[in-house]
Amino acid sequence: MLGIGLAFAASLSWGLSDYLGGVKSRIVPLLTLIAVSQLAGLALVAVLAVATHSYPDGRTALYAVLAGSAGLVALAAFYRGMAIGRISIVAPISATGAALPVAAGLARGERPAVAALLGIALALIGVILASAENHPERGRSLAAEVPLALGAALGFGVFFLFVAKASEHHHAIAATLMLRLTTAPLVVLLLLVLRQAPRIPAGNLHWLILIGLLDSGANTLYALATDHGLLSLVSVLASLYPLTTVLLAQALLREHVSRQQRLGIVAALAGVVLISAG
Repeated sequence: MLGIGLAFAASLSWGLSDYLGGVKSRIVPLLTLIAVSQLAGLALVAVLAVATHSYPDGRTALYAVLAGSAGLVALAAFYRGMAIGRISIVAPISATGAALPVAAGLARGERPAVAALLGIALALIGVILASAENHPERGRSLAAEVPLALGAALGFGVFFLFVAKASEHHHAIAATLMLRLTTAPLVVLLLLVLRQAPRIPAGNLHWLILIGLLDSGANTLYALATDHGLLSLVSVLASLYPLTTVLLAQALLREHVSRQQRLGIVAALAGVVLISAG
């Protein structure tokens, strides 16, 4: 049950971080937002690592670097796909990345109860339905956006897998530290290569810091969850983060939530109940 609780907490933290990131990306340059939030997250996990004397060994560092690299590539593909294609196509496909760690967990011998397996299926379906948006056709070819969405799904799936590997044997905090030591410098380097000076509109710095703290907090929670629960279960629960984002957008931004999205939310929550019971 501890692994399930940690994974669900990670999904809530990621969902809130994504909501705030989506709102602030409208007024803060994307690379600036990512760079500042990554550096804030690095500061958080560095403090946790020092406080707990958790430092990565060679194996943890290797898998964490791979996880961070995959995560950045996935994020780039995700945003590029939404920029040139339809969100209603890109988001659901990208959300299926959780299927990769589920398959890996089953392949290595994990055998969740039947109720939990049914819950996994319901949760994945729920994420797909809740993430989908219905809007007029943009006139783009599927060929332009689907490969990017599939690339994002693969990247997120690989991220989940490698974070789990890096966190084995109670190395969750060390893995998260190395994860941020990989991603933060890469984004800063990209800013330098592109010669983009960070521009933060007044009154937004604390929001960018909060986004980074929530994101790194979620990474740490997920890493801990993989060390206390079945990968095939906790990866699905952690991937429920779009539900939080959708609910916040509806409540705070008064965004419309379609009948299909409401059905997805109910299905995903029912999946959570079944996973917990299993």
